[in-house]
Amino acid sequence: MRPNPQHASEDPELVRTLVREHPWATIVSPTAGGLVASHYPVLLAPEAEDPGTPLALVTHLGRPDDRIHELSTSEELLVVLQGHHGYVSPSWYEPGSSQAPTWNFTAAHLHGRPHVMDTPENLATLTRLVAHFEQHVDEPLYLDPVWAERPLRGTVGLRIEVTRFELKVKMSQDKDDRSVQNVIDHLHASGPYSHPELARDMERERARTPRL
Repeated sequence: MRPNPQHASEDPELVRTLVREHPWATIVSPTAGGLVASHYPVLLAPEAEDPGTPLALVTHLGRPDDRIHELSTSEELLVVLQGHHGYVSPSWYEPGSSQAPTWNFTAAHLHGRPHVMDTPENLATLTRLVAHFEQHVDEPLYLDPVWAERPLRGTVGLRIEVTRFELKVKMSQDKDDRSVQNVIDHLHASGPYSHPELARDMERERARTPRL
């Protein structure tokens, strides 16, 4: 990502929040044939849930993605996470402010070392993934270990130890207070660019980093 100190963050807790709220990830690997990308849900590794601990992700790949990504020889891969995002019109700013349209968003690039799990670890990860997403279903159907034996053979568990990350939280921090509130109001309103979730992200960022 293009570096911009006004929007960049080195806070791993914001990364943890992004993983928890937006676990659908793009996994990119450099291979002998060029870059390869796949899309899978990720969770924080159990021991990485606590603040102050090293970041690590767990997921699973469907076969043959493990071979396509050349995990057996890969020293590093990239995990891309994206939060809520949306268009911001310059017409929402106060008079005299910028006339440039833009896009507000949260995104993280996590670089890490991949480790292929053994079968028990893969089963534990699949069980966690199912439990995580089924918990909000009216009648959750959690993973049965016996039934899971067959799909288990078609998946590869993956643990990614994050070695470094770039995080950008672009929420109109470079605009005056009145313009920021105007953007929030327009995102809360109805219309083609309505995005209440993004408006709430802007409100959260404003509360996290109050202006002096």
